[in-house]
Amino acid sequence: MKTLITIALSLLVATGSLAQTYLTQARPADKKEWGYMNEKGEWIIEPKYRKCFKFSEGYAPIYEGKKFFFINPKGETLKTEVENFKLFNVFGIGMQGFSNGMVAILSQKKWGYLNTDGKLAIDLKYDKALKFDEGFAVVRKNEDFFVINKTGDEFPINGAVDVKNFSEGLAPYRATNKMFGFIGTDGKEIIKAEFTSVGYFSEGLAWAKTIDKKIGFINEKGEWVIKPTFLAAKDFESVSGLAMVKDGENWVYTNKTGKLLTISSDRPKKFENGFAKGIKGDKWGFYNKQGDGHRG
Repeated sequence: MKTLITIALSLLVATGSLAQTYLTQARPADKKEWGYMNEKGEWIIEPKYRKCFKFSEGYAPIYEGKKFFFINPKGETLKTEVENFKLFNVFGIGMQGFSNGMVAILSQKKWGYLNTDGKLAIDLKYDKALKFDEGFAVVRKNEDFFVINKTGDEFPINGAVDVKNFSEGLAPYRATNKMFGFIGTDGKEIIKAEFTSVGYFSEGLAWAKTIDKKIGFINEKGEWVIKPTFLAAKDFESVSGLAMVKDGENWVYTNKTGKLLTISSDRPKKFENGFAKGIKGDKWGFYNKQGDGHRG
């Protein structure tokens, strides 16, 4: 029986054990229902869902019968204090699951957070709620933005018209002058809003675009570590330590010192879990951080 496998592998760590199991969504070619396979190609959860999403922190979101719910790797449903809710849809990725032990849910037109016990850990009272990272998340109430911790304490963010997710203790924000900078977990500005666009911090660096539309990478003090000479860039990937950048007409890769790496691919892709997909004609494969390729 042919099987179509999609989406990146999701890492699950068994509670109380060092054992690791990789699961991914999969469906038989002759069916419309999806299930989950392990890295050996064995069905762990038989295909029975029309819409299922990747596992994170031991649970996967499922949409079935016009309802969202979560399952564990045994296929058991997590009992939740709020039964009818929606999840945040991340464009190009799917429904946002648990992060840092919490997941944002929408119910009765307000956002709050469930924990991995299924309890409503933070009340439904926000108009926008982003994912938790290292104990903090960004929320909006009416027109005001706040940083909250996992007990629900609020720290106001002044002068912000938009704020994104935290990463490595810093969150990109857009100020009233329409420029971008970064705030810390106390809601206060850490890096001045003087860039036309920014990425997320990863490996201690974030890309930033200057007024003259050149992109480089800054550190957590807002200092240039890689000078702004690129036309576009992606965030650094933690396993490879590389980021995609557009150098002239070509997409290449840079390490944290600015040394460039070019791979032989018609359509280079960003690194994920230490590997980048490459395509040459009708052949595809994966490259490691040294640029060595393996044909698929």
